[in-house]
This record gives sequence, C-alpha cells and structure tokens, in this order.
Amino acid sequence: MARKKKPLPELKSVRIEAVAAEGKALARVKMSENSDSPIVLFIPYGAPGDIADVQVDRKKNSYAEGHITRLVVPAADRVEPKCPHFTVCGGCKWQHLPYHSQLRWKQQQVTDALQRIAKVELPEINPILGSAEVWRYRNKMEYTFSNKKWRTWEQIKSGEEFKDSGNALGFHIPGAFDKVLHIDKCELQTELGDRIRNFIYLRAEHHGFSFYDIRANQGLLRTLMIRTASTGDVMVCLVFGEDNKEPSDIILKEIADAFPEIKSLVYVVNLKLNDSISDQEVIVHSGRDFIEEEMEGLRFRINAKSFYQTNSRQAYELYKVARKFSGLDPENAGEHKPLVYDLYTGTGTIANFVARGASKVIGIEYVPEAIEDAKVNAAVNGLDNTLFFAGDMKDVLTDEFIAEHGHPDVMIIDPPRAGMHEDVVKVILNARPKVIVYVSCNPATQARDLALLDRAYKVTDVQPVDMFPHTHHVENVVRLQLR
Repeated sequence: MARKKKPLPELKSVRIEAVAAEGKALARVKMSENSDSPIVLFIPYGAPGDIADVQVDRKKNSYAEGHITRLVVPAADRVEPKCPHFTVCGGCKWQHLPYHSQLRWKQQQVTDALQRIAKVELPEINPILGSAEVWRYRNKMEYTFSNKKWRTWEQIKSGEEFKDSGNALGFHIPGAFDKVLHIDKCELQTELGDRIRNFIYLRAEHHGFSFYDIRANQGLLRTLMIRTASTGDVMVCLVFGEDNKEPSDIILKEIADAFPEIKSLVYVVNLKLNDSISDQEVIVHSGRDFIEEEMEGLRFRINAKSFYQTNSRQAYELYKVARKFSGLDPENAGEHKPLVYDLYTGTGTIANFVARGASKVIGIEYVPEAIEDAKVNAAVNGLDNTLFFAGDMKDVLTDEFIAEHGHPDVMIIDPPRAGMHEDVVKVILNARPKVIVYVSCNPATQARDLALLDRAYKVTDVQPVDMFPHTHHVENVVRLQLR
C-alpha cells in the first residue's frame, strides 16, 4: 500500500520581501519549527511588504511555492487592480503594484541578471524608461473561442444553475489547456478592440454558431486577432475551425458593416490541431491584407502573420535607444557611414529605422515571410541600402557570408527569448564589429551571452526599457565596445 503524502502546511503571517522570477513575490520561511534554516517561498500576486497566510502547494529541497489564503496586513503601496479578471486571466501579474514599484522591480531584475549571471564589468545602469501609456497600450490581442467556459471555484461551489452560455471568447486559463475565461473587458487593448470582440461574441451567440472544442478539433469559430496601429488602422483576423462558407460569410459581413474603421478584415480556415496560422492561407474579406504603423515618417506594413512590437509608442523609444547606442542617428552621421548587420531582423523594423544613418544594413532572419515583409517595408520607404536574407542564423551568418558582404562596423542583435546559439556568438567574435548593440526581451539569456562576448567586448551602456506595464517582462539594451 502506497504511503500517504504528508499534507503541505498553511504558513501564518508570512512577510513578503521582494519580487522574483516570473513576477512572483518572494518570502523566506521555515517550513516547520524543526527546520534548520529558511527556504525561499514563491507566491503569485503578493506585494513586497504584505503579511499574509500562505498555503504551500509545492515543496522542493531548496524552495517552495504557495498561494495567499488571507491577506493579514496589505503592503503600504498595494493598489486595487483595475481589471475584474486579474489573478484568473494570468496575463497581468502586477496590477496590484503601483507603476513606480513595477519599474523599480524591473530595474532590479535587469541588475540582478547582469551582475549574477554575466559577471562582467558593468557601467552604471541607466534608470529604466517607463511606458507613457500604462493602460490600453497593446496594439495586438489574440483571443480564443471555446465551448468550455471557465467557471471559478466560487461559482461551481455555489451549486447555482448556470443560466448564461457555456461558450467563451477570451483567454486560455493557465494550466487548463481546454478552458477559456470569457472576457468582457481587457484594460490592455483599445476600447475599440473591446467593442469589436464583444460584438463578435454576441452575434455568434445570436446565430447559434458553434465555438471551438479543442479536444474534438471542431467548431466554426476558433480564434480572433485584433490589431490597432498608432496610425488608426485596424485589422481583424477571424480564424475558423471548419470550412463552412455560409455562416463564415454572415459573421464577416456583420463585422464589416458594424465597424467601418476596420481597414483590413481577413480570415483563415485552420483545420489543424494547433492554432498557429503561420503555415495557413490568409484570405481578405474586405479592405487590404495589411495595416500600417508609422515611425518618424517611415511606414511599416503589417499583415496577419507579421511580428511588430505590441506597444507601438514604446517601441519607438526602444528603437531610438538602439539607434543611439549604434551611433546611427542620421543628423550625427559623418562622411563615413557604418556597415550594419541586423541579426534576428524580423520584419526589418530596426534595420529600416536605422538605415538612413548607415552605408548599408544587412538583415538576417529565420522566417522567410518576415524577410519578404522587410523587403516590402524597405521598398515602401524608398530605402535602397538594405539587404535581407532568410535562414537559420548559425547557417547564414558564417565567416564566408561576412567575407562576401563585408565586415560590419556595427552589429545589432535582437534574438528570441532563448538568446543566441553559441555558433552565432563565435562568428560574431570572428567578425569583430567595433560596436555591438544587444536588444533583449530576456535579461537572463542576454547576461549569459554577454559573458561569452566578454573576452573581446566591454559593456559601455545599459538601458532597461519597459514595454509591458503590469507584467513582469522587461526589455534591455546593452552597448558593447570592442576592447
């Protein structure tokens, strides 16, 4: 007979000290009176200064995880979350912290990563650039249709009969892949985005159209993407889980009639088991197949598959930092304009943004469709000094490639969260650009890569940038100079 596990304790009056990885709060506790020393306890939705009763949910040798069962004494700067879905949705981790505190902890996150992981000589880290808009700042949101609406434990335990629909249009619940929290309002997207999403839900319910069942891989309505550009352009991409033209046409026409602001209404029929549309045909119902963003007079075309930073206004601040660190401000350019390599260029936004201060910009990106977008954006803006190449970075960026296209004076690097492959680091070290500007969405992997570059490069500038208020994510830009 299996031995019954000892139940994990509920700890009384735990004092929360700080914010740690993944946005969780941190406390140091003794798990029992017989414990020799305290261990780290990670607690979601806690605030430094809180005193709370905490139920331990998971225990390892060196740490534990738990959740707050009762807030005994709230932290002095704790604030009331704005969103009714906070703590259930999982998208925002920090709505209970005032924005100035969020910035302080993000600055600390960058400092800790660079000091503890990189362990390289550092200059004084610049104060983080906060976002001018902390609500309604996202230009892209993706929602899921589901015939399995998430119910809270309170709703279930009440025993009351549910009189509302079992269909939902909203966000996947963390840890429950087949359940979706229905959203009436999201404080991160524009109010127009809220109106469009709610309209689509109500019309679908009115017609009795089927919502997607992830287990059965069936249902007419599958996912919804809404993009709202700083220019005022709006894109709606509706993804259908069944190839059924009559009901699809009905709801698409109703959306187009109700929202003339939509410049691009497109749809996809996705019969696969996963939600990715990267390998699917995007069909235009009305308007264009793209919308446009604008930055310093440059226009950037964005289609349903394009990547673009989701905080348009703050993306501009981020790119200005990258350009400044690169020495590529057009007004400061001398007679000799540098040759620039832009690694992980995406749709070429940074490459095209800095092109006016460069002799030539060479962009490399893994996704072929993104490279085609980059070429279109260069053409739209009349830029003739950019070249773009598609392929795996470690396969494209070789010593032979550099010998053919020229040794870069400046290299801009903006890799995915996993950072750079070691082979890419080796080629960069061989190429020996005078300046490297490393833009990162993950200071931990950035710090790891800085340690690899340290034998040839010295860090001269560090600038954290907050792109995502109310989440724990932070961008960081580092300038490195050849020793």
